[in-house]
Amino acid sequence: MKKIAALTLSLFLTYGTAFADTPKDTPKDADAQPAKPATPAKAKAAKKADKSDSAIAAEIEELRQTLQAQQEQLSLLKEELAKRDRQIDEARDAAAAANARAAEASTKATEAVNTTAEVKSAAATLNTTVADLKTSNEVLKTTVATEQADAKKAPEEGPATIRYKGINITPGGFLAAETTYRTHATGFDINTQLTGIPYPNSALSRISENIFSARQSRLSLLLESNVGSAKVTGYVETDFLGTGVTSNNRQSNSYVLRYRQFWGRVAFENGLSVAAGQMWSLVTESKKGIENRQENLPLIIDPQYIVGWAWQRAYGFRVAKSFGDKFAIAAAIEGPQTTFGGRGSNNNFFFNTPGGGGGLNNFVDTTGYTANKAPDFLVKATLDPKFGHYEVVGILSQFRDRVYPCGAQPLIVANLPAGCAGSFTSVSGAFNDSRVGGGVGATARLPVVAKKVDLVAHFQGGDGIGRYSSAQLSDVTARPDGTLAPIRSAAWLGMLELHPSPKFDVYAYGGGEYAARTAYTFPNPAVAGNGNPVPVGYGSPLFNNSGCTTEGFPTTATNSSPTAPGSAGTCTGDVHNVMEGTLGFWHNMYTGSKGRLRWGIQYSYLTKVGWSGNAFNITTGVAGVSQRPKAVDNMVWTSFRYYLP
Repeated sequence: MKKIAALTLSLFLTYGTAFADTPKDTPKDADAQPAKPATPAKAKAAKKADKSDSAIAAEIEELRQTLQAQQEQLSLLKEELAKRDRQIDEARDAAAAANARAAEASTKATEAVNTTAEVKSAAATLNTTVADLKTSNEVLKTTVATEQADAKKAPEEGPATIRYKGINITPGGFLAAETTYRTHATGFDINTQLTGIPYPNSALSRISENIFSARQSRLSLLLESNVGSAKVTGYVETDFLGTGVTSNNRQSNSYVLRYRQFWGRVAFENGLSVAAGQMWSLVTESKKGIENRQENLPLIIDPQYIVGWAWQRAYGFRVAKSFGDKFAIAAAIEGPQTTFGGRGSNNNFFFNTPGGGGGLNNFVDTTGYTANKAPDFLVKATLDPKFGHYEVVGILSQFRDRVYPCGAQPLIVANLPAGCAGSFTSVSGAFNDSRVGGGVGATARLPVVAKKVDLVAHFQGGDGIGRYSSAQLSDVTARPDGTLAPIRSAAWLGMLELHPSPKFDVYAYGGGEYAARTAYTFPNPAVAGNGNPVPVGYGSPLFNNSGCTTEGFPTTATNSSPTAPGSAGTCTGDVHNVMEGTLGFWHNMYTGSKGRLRWGIQYSYLTKVGWSGNAFNITTGVAGVSQRPKAVDNMVWTSFRYYLP
């Protein structure tokens, strides 16, 4: 481009000079004028003009040659420019092609990158798959090893539950080796008859006793299945705390197998359930709601449990309904019996029948079996809010006896109904008399520290419900006319349970049971007019307790050799209250797939206090010193148990 510009400038200067040196045209008038004769000056001028023309011609020629040369250069430049243009076009084409190839290469590069990412992803997936396969392989190896180990262990361990025709059968129970030490002998086994500890007049109160027993060992079977949407459950539980006519504690110690629970239950999805058989009573505290096998039993070793605790195991037919997890209600009929207390009544009534051996009852049971009029009726409601468990229960019992008003003892002959004609064995006017008893109970369990500390309060009170508590105070006594009178009673229990670790349970309980005076009198017909009162019933202040502190001489007995411990004097001793405090713990030595091994110790302090009596003399009308008998026993249990897995 610089050469082209220089060439152009050169041409411009050359032509400009030529135009400047060329003579100007003369005017037309000059051509019309005649020529003047030449002069010498003009000749010189002509010579100069010739020289100038020659010079001009030479210059023109030179300029022509220069121009020609420049034209040739220009042609060369043009050719070079054309060549350059061709090269530029070729370069442009090459650049376009290069761009196209670059775009294609970029596309291919992008595709390659994407392909690389896919390859990387596929490689990562493949690596993950390989890792999963390795893990699966390890799991498979572990599973195979576990199955092989389980297969090796199976002959030793066996299944926890046995499957039989659609029914899951789970065995359970425990084997127990237990001891009891009492500072005052009772003649009982591992269980304590809480109202039976001896007053000081008994020779047993002067010696201690040691009991060694495995009779609380327990066996059970749980059967579970589904029928449609309903769950069907059956349960059997037994131990050896029973006696037969031939059972003894000598060479074989062969006590009978006692059934504790035998029942079946059907539970529906809507929360309704029906259960029937021998089971824990509705008065027994539940852990949550109202369900069988959810009873919350005291932690103690003594199988008679603790004074003040409400319970019974008897026949029951129960219908329960759960409303979610917080509220449940139930109603039941339960097997009734009548326990009798007191004295002084006439022999003109009965309510029990002797056991018929042919009918499979115990014919040596001196208390007999009640001829019941109706079952006991119970209702219960439970509440399980976020904090604690609460229960209320109601009991309704009916008592009946057959009364013979013309069968009174001679002492009340003056009060015999008209028409008895002085006969004391007449059935004239006999009738059946019924009385109603009942009461209420309540329980509150407070988890003061969740899963660590529980505080529990029980209460139960009413008329004729003594049988529903551990001490078994009497339900009824008799009036002078032979009709039954329910005894008012109350039971209470406070419980503190500590669970410092999964291996330890510590407990402290204190409870009591009370039976009210249910006393009557009738005038002694041996004295004319208003005779002295004759005491009848339960806990009369006129009863004789004068011999409650005097030890008696041994007596001859048919069941011991040569004699049996005796008691001196008269000691009516109707129980006013029984109280017990107990402390104990359990330690789980092992808990695992092979079951549970635990041991524990329990200490109890038990007192029994009778109603006071002044030994009133119905003949002379003179009373003695009022005495209130009392018995105390200190007891220690140990237990070593293996529970089936």
